[in-house]
Amino acid sequence: MSPTAPGRRSRALGRRAARVLVGGVDSPVRSFRSVGGSPVFFSNGRGAYLIDVDDRRYLDLVSSWGANLLGNAPPGVVAAVRRTALRGLTFGAPSPLEHELAEEVRRAAPALERLRFVSSGTEAVMSAVRVARGFTHRTKVVKFAGGYHGHSDGLLARAGSGVATHALPDSAGVPPAIVRETIVGRFNDPDELGEIFDRVGSSVAAVVVEPVAGNMGVVPPRPGFLRTVSSLSHRHGALVIADEVITGFRLRRGTVHESLGLSADLVTLGKVVGGGLPVGVYGGRRKVMETVAPLGPVYQAGTLSGNPVAMAAGKAMLERLTPGVYRTLERTGASLEERLVRLAEQERVRPFTVQRVGSMLGLFFAPGPIRDDRDAARSDRARYARFFHAALDRGVYLPPSSLETTFVSTAIRPRDLARAEVALRAGFRAARKGRR
Repeated sequence: MSPTAPGRRSRALGRRAARVLVGGVDSPVRSFRSVGGSPVFFSNGRGAYLIDVDDRRYLDLVSSWGANLLGNAPPGVVAAVRRTALRGLTFGAPSPLEHELAEEVRRAAPALERLRFVSSGTEAVMSAVRVARGFTHRTKVVKFAGGYHGHSDGLLARAGSGVATHALPDSAGVPPAIVRETIVGRFNDPDELGEIFDRVGSSVAAVVVEPVAGNMGVVPPRPGFLRTVSSLSHRHGALVIADEVITGFRLRRGTVHESLGLSADLVTLGKVVGGGLPVGVYGGRRKVMETVAPLGPVYQAGTLSGNPVAMAAGKAMLERLTPGVYRTLERTGASLEERLVRLAEQERVRPFTVQRVGSMLGLFFAPGPIRDDRDAARSDRARYARFFHAALDRGVYLPPSSLETTFVSTAIRPRDLARAEVALRAGFRAARKGRR
């Protein structure tokens, strides 16, 4: 068993960072506020493992929040980045890598007839919403409670994961007039969505939805729910935005919304598509997307959008996403799920629920099934915090929030999961006993 994390250097760096960075971090969930304690600072990562500044090794079950599908620093992606960086980091002008990656994306996801690269998932969804409003000449957007679509003002109404972690149903600094344009429904509740459209359907520009919710743990859609989202939206003249920033290219090569019954007009991507670098994508029907400047009146721009290094990383990543990759991810995800359920049972930890879709797992110290944000909110966060720290102390890095998703990568081997059982068992014991 390794010494208790974080080590001396991580603690010292945490104090130093707090003097210049807000909360010592650049994204709230990294602060460990949800689970307590001090964050671990990492110096490098290789394959299935992360190494912290105190030279401790951790099995990585966060995968940079899903982006590192092939594990940390996959050699082919790193080589492509290195080659491209030597020729220039950014031009602020077109390069062939932009349309080459776009062609690769469209081959795998034909719903994106026309697309544009941006630098984050937040930017992608924000831009898609603007396009929907510009195309429909309407103002209101429907989202679902617990769904997180980035930190743009109008979409921070009853968001998931990071916002819920800090008990902030909305964010300070968002004008009430903007929030009034966002209508929040309940995920997996088609009747409520029908009532929303009956009430304000003529003013709804778009419904934005994750095909598989990934920011209140992992919550799959109930049969028929996404089909109802599509039919109600289109019947009332609204567009559908499939937010696949998490699910796109993670659950399959391409997008997953079609197979789950959702007919989308606009799609957003991120994470995996960037190969570990900051990339977002929004795209969709040609007629809709050609309202974007320079062809239409909807303005969106970005100095670093489509920069050659990010495009090279994304292209190298997508070139490696073979059917075998997804078979491996499915086996690994299923194996981790089986181990978690078995260990919880052996250690008599109840209630405990694992919800898995492919290589995404949601861990809930609550009875299942988890169908929406209300069910997810019943998960015992104190138990999760004890579970998290006991596993971390023994070399397994899990999401530092009970409402985030656990991700596996192809770099994780059966022997890695076998070794991790000691840490996971200790986590369940800590959760049950009320101490680490």
